[in-house]
Amino acid sequence: MSQMDPNQSKFNLKNYLNEFNPWTNIKVMHTNVPNDILSGITVAVIAMPLALAFGVASGLGAEAGMWAAICGGIIVGIFGGSRTGVSGPTGPKVVQLAAIIAATKLASGEPDIAFAMSMVFLSGLVCIALALMKIGRFIYYTPYSVVSGFMCGIGAIIILLEIPPMLGFETPNSVLGAISQIPYDIVHEKPHALIISLATFFTILLWPKITKKQWLPAPLLGLIVGTGIAHLFHFEDLEYITSMPVGLPHLYWPDFTRFGEMVGGAFALAGLCIFDSLLTCLVADNMTDERHNSNREIFGQGVANLACGMVGGVTTATATMRTVANIKCGGKTGLASIVHGLVLLALMLGLAPYASFIPMACLAGILLKVGIDIIDYRVLPVLHRMPLTDSICFWTVLILTISVDLLVAMGVGITIAFIRIVHELGQAYEQNVISLNQVDRPIPGDIPMPEELKKKVLKLRLEGPLFFGASSAIHRASSALVNYKYLIIRMARVPMADMSGAYLLDDIIEKAHQQGATVFFTGLKPPVEQTLRRLRVLEKVGDENCLESFNEAVLKIQELENR
Repeated sequence: MSQMDPNQSKFNLKNYLNEFNPWTNIKVMHTNVPNDILSGITVAVIAMPLALAFGVASGLGAEAGMWAAICGGIIVGIFGGSRTGVSGPTGPKVVQLAAIIAATKLASGEPDIAFAMSMVFLSGLVCIALALMKIGRFIYYTPYSVVSGFMCGIGAIIILLEIPPMLGFETPNSVLGAISQIPYDIVHEKPHALIISLATFFTILLWPKITKKQWLPAPLLGLIVGTGIAHLFHFEDLEYITSMPVGLPHLYWPDFTRFGEMVGGAFALAGLCIFDSLLTCLVADNMTDERHNSNREIFGQGVANLACGMVGGVTTATATMRTVANIKCGGKTGLASIVHGLVLLALMLGLAPYASFIPMACLAGILLKVGIDIIDYRVLPVLHRMPLTDSICFWTVLILTISVDLLVAMGVGITIAFIRIVHELGQAYEQNVISLNQVDRPIPGDIPMPEELKKKVLKLRLEGPLFFGASSAIHRASSALVNYKYLIIRMARVPMADMSGAYLLDDIIEKAHQQGATVFFTGLKPPVEQTLRRLRVLEKVGDENCLESFNEAVLKIQELENR
């Protein structure tokens, strides 16, 4: 056996780690500077009220949401795997963190911030470890019907949530709350708020039709127009962005003395971060015709969450709304995400008063257009022609995304798709039992068997992967195994076997032995043989009865009969 070259080993390690090199993102940041800067500013304005709200919702205060948005924007812009992704606090993660914080409050009733920040820090370490294990590739197994249902559901959520602020009322806490609130808001709408939101919306809608120049993104122009109208006509009854706390963050050093209490929550936060982020990256890929690097995205989120845990920010992930807004505003590299983070940092360090000039109705007009754009219009014309299981997947994900939670929706959707593919794989191959006495002529290449032996031999021919999805077909075939002295199981067309498949064979072997029959395996592939050997199934057959071909089995049977 040849010795491994140490230099070759180092080279492989370098290639392995090179996937996480931030230079991949940095070297393209000069290619779209004007649009990236303007897009970053626009997305920062959109992200600011969301970050404030998420910080309050977590129980840690508005500033915690802002610092998470800053860390996510700057760090993931450098280290992330999607050039157009913008990270920050997201609804699912904040809800999860809020539940953890509520369950771990101090005796005084105040949140245990040190414990929460250590858990966020630990979740970042988990993300980095999983990125180094390169688990990101599994996100590409998500069916299109699931991604499309998610996109349409998110679009519907944004539209429904922004209708009340367009009419001059506060943004509801939930979609169901918005649906119940909308009829009242329509009857009692505030004209000034509606004027501002519609002016913003139609500016964004019409600006690309007026000019093809992208130096001024439509959402930013809409923000300027809506804000300008509000102040030009002195609309005093509008809601404006509230002020936020300013100043440097308080630093928290991770304390793992309660590691056992926080490890479960840290893994939950990390898992949700990965799922939430990569799902948004798939949406971005679908909108830009690019392909993100999942492992690098997970790594970037891990680094960002390390920073969040140290500066007191709520946990972060790639945010769908901000990512879509970034794409629509012309952002094409990580520079847009970094600018978004720097703008929010400037606000936290003293420019916050300027944000109070922006009316909430103006933001509602921007987000309404974002919600309309995120809907997957590619699939809408073919909804009535979808295959049944794809249709079930799509509508299930869409409805659950709106009414329950996007993670529940995705879990259910992927489960439906998984059950479908398992069923189809299990039915794709024919498993059959053949009595050689009933065969008029042998298969080409098979040697003939004497007539006196044909009544004693059964042949079980298996095809395709031998896994749990094929159990029904194999059980049907094995039920025909009666009245035989020798059983030849042909495995040449079986590429793999899992534990379920191995134990199905074990049951067949046991049934044969109960009838006093001898079992032969022919054509075992190395992976299948390894599985059967490790699970001690081959021990019941014996290596001497594991043969290369059907002809060898026939000759072995003849030899046994002649003894």
